[in-house]
Amino acid sequence: MNEVLTTLQPAAIWRHFQTLCNTPRPSYHEAALREHLIQWATKLGHETYVDPVGNLLIRKAANKGMEDRETVVLQGHLDMVAQKNADIDHDFTKDPIVTQVIDGWVHATGTTLGADNGIGVAAAMAVLEATDLVHGPIEALFTIEEETSLRGALQLEEGILQGKILLNLDSEDRGDVYIGCAGGMDINIEKQYVAIAADSDQKAFKITVSGLRGGHSGLDIHKGRASANVLIVRLLNLLKERCDFGLSAFSGGTLRNAISRDATATINVSSKDQAKLFAFIEAFEKATQAEFSATEANLSVTLATAALDSELESNAKDALLNAMYCAPHGVHRMSADLEGVTETSCNFGVMNLRNTADGKKAFDACLLVRSLVDSAVEHLAYVAKSAFSLIQADVKLENGYPGWRPDPKACLLKHFLTVHTNVMGHEANVKVIHAGLECGIIGAKYPGMEMVSFGPNIRGAHSPTERMEIDSVGDFWRLLVALLASTPKA
Repeated sequence: MNEVLTTLQPAAIWRHFQTLCNTPRPSYHEAALREHLIQWATKLGHETYVDPVGNLLIRKAANKGMEDRETVVLQGHLDMVAQKNADIDHDFTKDPIVTQVIDGWVHATGTTLGADNGIGVAAAMAVLEATDLVHGPIEALFTIEEETSLRGALQLEEGILQGKILLNLDSEDRGDVYIGCAGGMDINIEKQYVAIAADSDQKAFKITVSGLRGGHSGLDIHKGRASANVLIVRLLNLLKERCDFGLSAFSGGTLRNAISRDATATINVSSKDQAKLFAFIEAFEKATQAEFSATEANLSVTLATAALDSELESNAKDALLNAMYCAPHGVHRMSADLEGVTETSCNFGVMNLRNTADGKKAFDACLLVRSLVDSAVEHLAYVAKSAFSLIQADVKLENGYPGWRPDPKACLLKHFLTVHTNVMGHEANVKVIHAGLECGIIGAKYPGMEMVSFGPNIRGAHSPTERMEIDSVGDFWRLLVALLASTPKA
């Protein structure tokens, strides 16, 4: 078992993060980690409780003399995003995350690291285990399925939390404190098609768009990165204006909240149009490489022969490609109130067209809308729904969750800023994040609870380039310890 992290400081937090790396925990597979935490906390003498949806709550009593302080909720999520490079053999449900240290940063080896939000869970574990920290009553809340549906927060049992202060340990920039976040909604689309046989004079080709950076669908959506899904839909729509082809299959993206890095499409082309196909693919690659030269240095569009298979009827193909071309992706609007902050966006995260057992073709897709304004979430979700309703697809708007409305005058924020200045020697940057922190959902269930979110430097979250800066973890820990020691009286 790789134990490289156990040599780092602060030792306690890195030791627990190593445990998380050693325990497979993709979304929907948090049970093993939860059971480990229950047994671990019970041995320490702490109270544990699992709510009906599977969230874990661990309570630790206050130090002597701190019993009169406010109860602090330390909150993070157990699951991690499961993304890997195509050439990596890794089963996220069985295999540990193999880590390495490069130039002061902790990386995985071709997979996501799970610093999002493993480092927050590890920090809470270090607090729960410590015998030398000064703190009042602690409640550690570990939620499930944050990365896929926010189901843990959405179905969190009401009334189980006693604390009125919540420290969300799921942010990714040292020196920043977040006081608001976007809400969001999933758009899930499905449709079945009758498949027709390919012509005998056709030849099948697999088109692949690859080499893209991907990234977090909220934090990176404004950075001008390409989406493999959007590019291959664009390619197919332009191609159908130049030559006749049959659409057999396509696949792109694996998560609704990650910008797709790779996508493929399999098409059937007659011999008379193959020269046009070859020329178009070469021209499209050059054009998109030039278009995204500043953000996608490794963008590649390739063509390879494939096995001939059934295809969509021509009108159905055209309608589906048109609907996908109309689907929103990217920044829809920047905030008019917060300079440089994305207000509303949509990520075309996942799409598939595949054969079914009964000889048909099944299409499915998932988009994720985010906004700081709840009404804008609804609007953009219905834009997407309208595009796919035109082809009579089954469109469901699901897993909606509210945003976290900023309160710049909150007492907790004032206290955090004072502590941050004392510990770090400079003021913190107060920010609002274009991502779905669980704070807004939990806050709606516990009105009056004050919350902030902070963390160490994490880069490349939701992609195999994810990495975490070692020095910033030490600062994150010192700040958390100081906040707990100075918790106000109840």
